[in-house]
Amino acid sequence: MAEGQVFDNGQLKSALNAFKKRVKLTKLDQESKLGGGRPVTSGKRSDIVGMQPPREYPKEIWAELVKQGKIKDMGGGYYAPI
Repeated sequence: MAEGQVFDNGQLKSALNAFKKRVKLTKLDQESKLGGGRPVTSGKRSDIVGMQPPREYPKEIWAELVKQGKIKDMGGGYYAPI
């Protein structure tokens, strides 16, 4: 990909929505873990801070979303929603 590549708003919005959905589902999954043989969830809040974005989108899209202030770069390929 070219260094100064410009992505249209549709691509950026789609990537951001996919990332937010992944974060939401991962948090819900972590918060709903059953433990101790109890038939109810633990009620514990998720401690997820950042995660890797979906691989369906190139890293340049994530860099652009960071530049626009939509997500935060946590380093090591991990990003966090703002």
